[in-house]
Amino acid sequence: MKISAVQLRPITGDIEANIVKHRAFIQEAVALGADVVFFPELSLTGFEPRLARSLATEPTDARLDMFQHDSDQHHIIIGVGLPTVCESGVQIGMVWFVPNAPRRSYAKQQLHADEYPFFVAGDRQLILEQSAHKLAPAICYESLQPSHAENVANLGVDSYLVSVAKSASGMAKAMAHYPEVARQHQMHVVMADSVGPCDDFISVGQSAVWTSRGDLLLQMDGESEGIVMLDTATETASLHLLQVA
Repeated sequence: MKISAVQLRPITGDIEANIVKHRAFIQEAVALGADVVFFPELSLTGFEPRLARSLATEPTDARLDMFQHDSDQHHIIIGVGLPTVCESGVQIGMVWFVPNAPRRSYAKQQLHADEYPFFVAGDRQLILEQSAHKLAPAICYESLQPSHAENVANLGVDSYLVSVAKSASGMAKAMAHYPEVARQHQMHVVMADSVGPCDDFISVGQSAVWTSRGDLLLQMDGESEGIVMLDTATETASLHLLQVA
């Protein structure tokens, strides 16, 4: 299985423009033979909590239909991030598109204290299946909480798909934590981070891939846009830079 994580610079608050940008990365992932492609936290809007309520939408939003088309046509699982509406408020969501199946949604279950004024937490874990593999999405802060990784490991997950928007200090914590997650639970860890301004900080990129033994295979820089890809069969990784207007 080939898992691709996209590092991109979102266009703040412009869902339509970001959809175009996402699809260009998806086409590149398809050309590289990816089975799964996923994006950073709130990738379709940028990480902008103060804008989230005005940008929030349903997972069934028709603007997202083209991702299902791409998934069906190319037989690839696609995960995109955006604020989603629920009965109790707005969630930090991801919508996942599986070939020839109903789209599925996931919402961050463990929020950072700074997020409480803007978001409500999700209440269930999503597990994706690809061939004989089980994959679990995790979104930023919760992926740094040992309980989250332990929960998905108990569900038989072998690949941890982490979508983040991290400052330099947050990235330092991540780089210490994710190898331990991989080693302890024998899971591949693949992290997609954004680059550029986010809320009141700068997201520093450095998207990365770890083996199920906790070895860092590859890490991007803090400025470029592109794809990091893990081949789980060979536990090798590759980097593909791509600039999308």
